[in-house]
Amino acid sequence: MSVWALGLNHHTAPLDLRGRFAFALDQVEPTLRGLRASLARQPEATLLSTCNRTEIYCAGDTNDLDNTMAWLAHNGGVSPALLRAHAYTLQDDQAARHAFRVASGLDSMVLGEPQILGQMKDAVRAAEDAGAMGTTLHQLFQRSFAVAKEVRSSTEIGAHSISMAAASVRLASQLFEDLSDIKVLFVGAGEMIDLAATHFAAKNPKAMAIANRTLERGEKLASRFGAEVMRLADLPSRLHEFDAVISCTASTLPIIGLGAVERAVKLRKHRPMFMVDLAVPRDIEPEVKSLPDIYLYTVDDLAQVVQTGRDSRQAAVAEAEVIIDAGVQNFMHWLDQRSAVPLIQQLNAQADAWRAAEVMRAKKLLARGESIDSVLEAMARGLTQKMLHGTLAELHAGDAGSREVTAQAVSRLFLRGQLPKAAPEQKER
Repeated sequence: MSVWALGLNHHTAPLDLRGRFAFALDQVEPTLRGLRASLARQPEATLLSTCNRTEIYCAGDTNDLDNTMAWLAHNGGVSPALLRAHAYTLQDDQAARHAFRVASGLDSMVLGEPQILGQMKDAVRAAEDAGAMGTTLHQLFQRSFAVAKEVRSSTEIGAHSISMAAASVRLASQLFEDLSDIKVLFVGAGEMIDLAATHFAAKNPKAMAIANRTLERGEKLASRFGAEVMRLADLPSRLHEFDAVISCTASTLPIIGLGAVERAVKLRKHRPMFMVDLAVPRDIEPEVKSLPDIYLYTVDDLAQVVQTGRDSRQAAVAEAEVIIDAGVQNFMHWLDQRSAVPLIQQLNAQADAWRAAEVMRAKKLLARGESIDSVLEAMARGLTQKMLHGTLAELHAGDAGSREVTAQAVSRLFLRGQLPKAAPEQKER
């Protein structure tokens, strides 16, 4: 049994390529079923997909790695060669180390950010619902969650970190002199928009609005901030009303097009508009960035902003890596022990068969009127002989070298390390 990971992230792949491999949470279960159906051996599998990464973790035969690469490339509509140029593959201890680092926020664009842990837990639940989570991956992820908890409680890895939402506010304040004079539109109603709205609300903007495909979910979020709610379909006609637009939906296609923004610019009479696209794939067409008076930022554009304070947390990173190293060693020790499970199961089955045979023989002797003492003696002798028969046969078989190896093993197993007593020497006659 081997553990391996295949993925691409913000370190290895540009935004538009990552967008081809982004899966909404409700797509994870059917996607996993499709992946496993394409592989002959049906390995354990988990799919983690966020704005910064798409990663597949598997436990099974490493021969499935190339097939998974080909399947993922086909799913994203790119050649396997292109995907391979931007992807990474990790096995066993390196795969475990990567999972632990991701869970702990060490591999995030925002160092130490806590959202990734919840996203990993959602991915595990989706894998369980798909019937793709087995004992090995269950152990890998439960241990990664425990390591992440220890990292966050024992180090200052998350101290002073700047989230994407906070970075958006920081950039907006560089464009607008007073954020209390602007109107802000949030497109979507998920966790990222919730965080962004929380940060902007703290600046008391003139007005806030939530545009969402589902009004009910939009109203629930809007009520917390005293914001207006509107339908996504009304967005093009009202876009010009807002000075700042923050978008993050699960749409597979852009929902704010170049034409709609061009019309908004004209209606605004060239007053600047600040736009942040936190979605992967994009919510806002990339051509929008070239328009005059439009300041459009993507998740990759925010990378430099969120790096602020990273150097001051390097000591915490070093402490976190020590915790992760220990976690990896413990997981690999557990994984190595798993290789002995079939043998242990065979030994238990054989012992059960011997026990059943001797119990049946004892019952027959009792039925014939044999004394309990003699029956117990016979049963104990029978079990002992069955257990030692193979061992004694091996001690008498083979050459001197193989008998010595067997003797050492028998000594460890049955004599708890005691050296076997030497045969008494015979006197010369």
